[in-house]
Amino acid sequence: MFREYLHDEERYRKCFVSGWYLTGDLAKRDEAKYFWFVGRADDIIKTAGHMVGPFEVESTLMEHPAVAEAGVIGKPDPLIGELVKAFVALKRGYEASDELRLDLIGFARKRLGSAVAPKEIEFLPNLPKNKAGKIMRRLLKARELGLPEGDLSTLETGE
Repeated sequence: MFREYLHDEERYRKCFVSGWYLTGDLAKRDEAKYFWFVGRADDIIKTAGHMVGPFEVESTLMEHPAVAEAGVIGKPDPLIGELVKAFVALKRGYEASDELRLDLIGFARKRLGSAVAPKEIEFLPNLPKNKAGKIMRRLLKARELGLPEGDLSTLETGE
């Protein structure tokens, strides 16, 4: 176990409660008492009274035959808090179009419901990934909102 976050004692104190380390991971338990990973607490999208895990939306979009990769973020919205926005890279043989965008939104709505499905989809040739191949949602969000991108040392250079 570690003894501190570098230069962030307050964060360290918040992560330990009654002798337990709180990782920031969220899970849910189904009727059969199985636990399912929902996402990181700092990744959860709060939209129109719903808590949406980006992983759930990404996994659903990946079931569509045209989708190679998907990354999902919450985009600030004055009416609903955040709207669900997806960034999608397509498989070879598929081309970005308004028709495909609407098809993907409908596909997600049927599986997730209209409150959880993305309201916006943007097609990108590649999604930014770290060197382990994990999509960097924080980078997608920073670019969407015009914020500083932060540390890029783990960014895979093939982006």
